[in-house]
Amino acid sequence: QKEDWPMHKLECSAMCAFGQNWNPSETVRLTARILAKQKTHPEKTQSEELLAVKEFESHLDKLDNEKRELIQNDIAALHHFYSKHMEFPDNAALVVLFAQVNCNGFTIEDEELSHLGSAIFPDVALMNHSCCPNVIVTYKGTLAEVRAVREIEPGEEVFTSYIDLLYPTEDRNERLKDSYFFSCDCRECTTKEKDGEKLKIRKLNEPPSADAVRDMIRYARNVIEGFRRAKHYKYILCSCLIRNNLFIEFLDFFVPPSELLEICELSLDKMGAVFEDSNVYMLHMMYQAMGVCLYTQDWEGALRYGQKIIRPYSQHYPAYSLNVASMWLKLGRLHMALENRPAGVKALKR
Repeated sequence: QKEDWPMHKLECSAMCAFGQNWNPSETVRLTARILAKQKTHPEKTQSEELLAVKEFESHLDKLDNEKRELIQNDIAALHHFYSKHMEFPDNAALVVLFAQVNCNGFTIEDEELSHLGSAIFPDVALMNHSCCPNVIVTYKGTLAEVRAVREIEPGEEVFTSYIDLLYPTEDRNERLKDSYFFSCDCRECTTKEKDGEKLKIRKLNEPPSADAVRDMIRYARNVIEGFRRAKHYKYILCSCLIRNNLFIEFLDFFVPPSELLEICELSLDKMGAVFEDSNVYMLHMMYQAMGVCLYTQDWEGALRYGQKIIRPYSQHYPAYSLNVASMWLKLGRLHMALENRPAGVKALKR
């Protein structure tokens, strides 16, 4: 507590002053901490040995109006929650800083890949992206650990992945362009060798037309984007009270788990008329459904979805993927909870 006080004190008084109305986004909180650290430690910090925060790429010239508006909203929130306790640079400098944080921030996750928070690791941010990474980044408290997942030769570049690698090439590059303003030209993106399996179509007597497949892919992307935006932007809470006053987020609303599970199942039924179960869009909805089952402590339901997911995950993701490891961990814990120790031990060893 004493060690963290120099940073936390800028929030503590504001938290007390605002009470229940204290709700800045993670990005705003992270940026406030960066500003505070830059004021108290004008020299480079230990984590800036190779690259300083001020040297981060901002891609300011590539921001569209929507992204600029989101940054202005964050700046307004920064002033609203922190102005009594901090001094800020001018608006132009804040726009640059928020753009830098958006392009270089890390999402911190626990061992089951549940979201914990956001952070900046300047030296780790030096690594470029590849869809065939040779390292992964894991977290222990406030420490980022970079781990090799294959032999790296002297002079060979170290690559990590900025995004979820489950999806086909087009989806991955759209995400990279939207968030990081570049396209990937790694071997995976050049050959697209995994795309066929990732987009596998169900074998029917009458194969679906190309238009039907395109329409279903468009539908799946829209559903997935809805889930992603809901989690990322935390839309306004609608008054939908459920058991124990707990809420689950979906699109612009907070909906009861039973309704969220129904949405997942309806999407799976619709997509399943065209897609194989191993199709990545099917897997995405199964993963969401599994999450709802875990939330409601429906261990059998969660296990059913997890067992459908694990084999195609192992095929679609690169070797030593955290996503695959996390799914084995979930399955192991579920088997243990259901008193199937042999299966639990086997999954946990995997």
